[in-house]
Amino acid sequence: MTTANPEDTAVRPARPGGTVATGTVEDSVPARAPLGSGVIAGWRSVRAALDRPLTSYYLLLGASALLLTIGVIMVLSASSVRSYTSTGDSYAIVKRQLLWVAIGLPCAWVASRLPIRHIRRLAYPGFVFALVLLALVARFGVLINGNKNWLQVGPFTMQPAEVAKLAIVLWAANIYAHKERRLRELHHLLVPVVPGLFAVIGLVLVGRDLGTALVLAAILLGMLWVVGAPMRLFGLSISVLGVAALAMAATNAERLKRITHFTDPFKDYTDAGWQPAHGLYALSSGGWFGQGIGASTQKWGDLPEAHTDFIFAVLGEELGLVGTLLVVGLFFTIAYAAIRVALSTADPFVRYATFGIVVWILGQMMINVGMVLAVLPVIGIPLPIVSYGGSALLPSLVALGLLIGFARREPEAAAALAARRRNRSAGLSAGTSR
Repeated sequence: MTTANPEDTAVRPARPGGTVATGTVEDSVPARAPLGSGVIAGWRSVRAALDRPLTSYYLLLGASALLLTIGVIMVLSASSVRSYTSTGDSYAIVKRQLLWVAIGLPCAWVASRLPIRHIRRLAYPGFVFALVLLALVARFGVLINGNKNWLQVGPFTMQPAEVAKLAIVLWAANIYAHKERRLRELHHLLVPVVPGLFAVIGLVLVGRDLGTALVLAAILLGMLWVVGAPMRLFGLSISVLGVAALAMAATNAERLKRITHFTDPFKDYTDAGWQPAHGLYALSSGGWFGQGIGASTQKWGDLPEAHTDFIFAVLGEELGLVGTLLVVGLFFTIAYAAIRVALSTADPFVRYATFGIVVWILGQMMINVGMVLAVLPVIGIPLPIVSYGGSALLPSLVALGLLIGFARREPEAAAALAARRRNRSAGLSAGTSR
C-alpha cells in the first residue's frame, strides 16, 4: 500500500491576494474560459437585445433619424458651391431642404400615430390623387434635364411620381388585404393592382422618366412576390419590362449612350461618361475615412448633380469608405427592422404595406448606389432621405413614419410602451406628493 506524499497535500503559502492555496499543483492554476466563449457570450447579448419588444421600433427610429441627419449635412456640403455661384448664398439650397424637413417631420409623426383604419381609408383617394397629378404632368409638365416629370405649383416645382410611389404601395396593400383569402386565384392577384400600376408607369413614361418607371416596376414585382404570385408570372413580367426598357432607351440617343458606356465611363469621358467618371474620382479619392466634411473637390463644378443624384459620390469623398458603408448599413437596418415587423404582424395590410415600402426605399437606394459605382447606367434616381429634394423627401419621411407606427403597434411593443407610460405617471405622482 502506498501513502501520499505529504508535500502533495500540504498547505501552501498564501498568495499575494490573501487566499490560501491547497491541494495539488494543478488545482492552483486558474481555469481558462473555453476558446470562443467571449464571442458566444457577445452573440447571446446581441440576440437578447434583438429579442426585446421595442427593438424594431428603436432600430427604425434611430436609423431614420441618423440617415436624415447625414442627409442634411451632405446636402449642405454638396450644394454650397452651387448655391453660392447661383445665388450668392452658400446656404440657399440647404435652407430649402431644411424647410422640407420641418414640413416632413410633423407629417411623419402624424403618419406614425394615425390609426390603420384611417390609413386604409386614404389609400384609394391617395391613388386617385396621384393619377390626377401624373395626368397634369403629362399635359402641363415642366421639362427639366430632358425629363418632363415636374409640375409647377406657384413658386414651387414638385415631382408627382414621388408621391405616386407611396400612393401605389398603400393602394395595392389595401386591395390585397381585402382579398387576403382569394389571392390564390390569378384573377384576384392581378386585378386591379397590375392594371392600376401599369397606368401609373405609363403616365411616368410619358414624361420620359425611365428611372422612376423602373422603381415603380420594382415595387410592382415586390408586391406580387409577397402575395405569392407564381414564378412564371415573374419571368413573363421581367421579360416584358426588360424589352420595354430597352425600347425606351433605344429611342433616345442620350439614354442609349449611357447604357452602352456605363461599364467604362472613361471610354466617353468628355460626353456620356463625364458624370459617372467624376463620381468614381470622388469615391476613389475618399479612401478609408474621407477628406473631411466640406473638403470635396468634385463638387466645385466637375460633378453634375452633386447634391441630388450623385450625393453618394460626395459622401464617399468626404466621409470615405467608412461613411458610405455606414449609410448603406442604415438602409439595411431599416429594411431588417421593417421585415421583422412584417413577419410578426397579424394584419395583412401592415404586412403588405411594410414590404412595399422596403422594396421602394431599399431598391431605390441600390439603384442609386449602383449608378454612382458605374455598375448601372445613370438614370437620374436620387438617394432616398439623403439627396436634396422636397418631392422625394416628404413621401419618404411619411413612409418611414408609417413603418415606425407599425412597429409601435406590435402587441409586445405596445404593452412595453404602455407600461413605460404608467411607470412615468406613477413617478410623477410620487414626486408631486412629496
